[in-house]
Amino acid sequence: MGTPALLLFLVIALAATSDCRGHHEAPSLWQNPLRFSADSAFKIALFADLHYGENAWTDWGPAQDDNSDRVMSAVLDMEIPDFVIYLGDVITANNLPIANATSYWDRALSSTRSRGIPWSTVFGNHDDAPFEWPSEWFSATRIPQVSCPSANISLSDGEVDDAVLSNCDFKGTTRVKLSSAEIGNNRLSYSISGPKNLWPSVSNYVLQVSSSKDPKPPAVFLYFLDSGGGSYPEVVSNAQAEWFLRQSQKINPDASIPEIIFWHIPSTAYKKVAPMPIFRIHKPCVGSINKERVAPQEAEWGIMDIFVDRPSVKAIFAGHNHGLDWCCPYKNLWLCFARHTGYGGYGDWPRGSRILSMTEQPFSIESWIRMEDGTKHSHVILSS
Repeated sequence: MGTPALLLFLVIALAATSDCRGHHEAPSLWQNPLRFSADSAFKIALFADLHYGENAWTDWGPAQDDNSDRVMSAVLDMEIPDFVIYLGDVITANNLPIANATSYWDRALSSTRSRGIPWSTVFGNHDDAPFEWPSEWFSATRIPQVSCPSANISLSDGEVDDAVLSNCDFKGTTRVKLSSAEIGNNRLSYSISGPKNLWPSVSNYVLQVSSSKDPKPPAVFLYFLDSGGGSYPEVVSNAQAEWFLRQSQKINPDASIPEIIFWHIPSTAYKKVAPMPIFRIHKPCVGSINKERVAPQEAEWGIMDIFVDRPSVKAIFAGHNHGLDWCCPYKNLWLCFARHTGYGGYGDWPRGSRILSMTEQPFSIESWIRMEDGTKHSHVILSS
């Protein structure tokens, strides 16, 4: 990759974190810019709600992690995407009685990493949630055998070994630590810890996908927004809305370049377009499951108004609701759910992944859902 293309990519990424940058925020110099292929295509797989580490002290929990590995491997081998986005709730931190959850986070990335596919992540409400003490731990059986990253401790006769307190302090792992570990240890990670003035919100950044014909101009911008939850309320703040507005006006002033938005928790706008009655999906919405009501962010502070006012914003993608996988039009853009990918988390619906396929000139974006069993459904054109 030529030096001019690399420098342009770094300029865009640095601009996205110019407001009080933190550690590990700009892509590293050894990363290649994301680019459309020679045939003007770029494909993304969304992995949503993996929930690694759920009920980690039981036999059931690790088995679900094995199943999640299988789902992602199947999707990656069938679709061969150019990029993967982990759309939040990568782990179930409230079920992890360990001091450092980065090993579970790292495992969730392993299927993608082993295939040499680059990725990025955005946080969900479970990723740094406080540990929830299971009520059964206070019964006659007491605290079960606990497995920690650096030690295996068996607890018997109600005694708590000092090693449990040092290796399993039940305090969880912060967003910043999870992000820093991912970025620092993975050459294929394009995740960025966003501006410090937006904290406790962390995963706020923008990536560009460059043209296949000319590496200098961006062909599409991918925006990632931390929708909160876990250690703080489930909101996209006014500060985040203002950050997006500043960044989009700076790097895309005439709104001529398409912009795609990714966050974990849907906005309240999703409730306005949700297919009714529940359990059915009708046109113009496209999908296969509509098994629950939208669980939106607790409050909105202007971000949807900004999106609607920018003709460059084409679609927004969310996870969070495991029983929803539809896309519905909302004013001049589309609101889409991913597909529940992980075997952790609630619901027994078959697992899969939402796939996005973009073409460059003229720009178009279409989407479908690829299931673990290989079937494909719910095809929709999002650029019409």
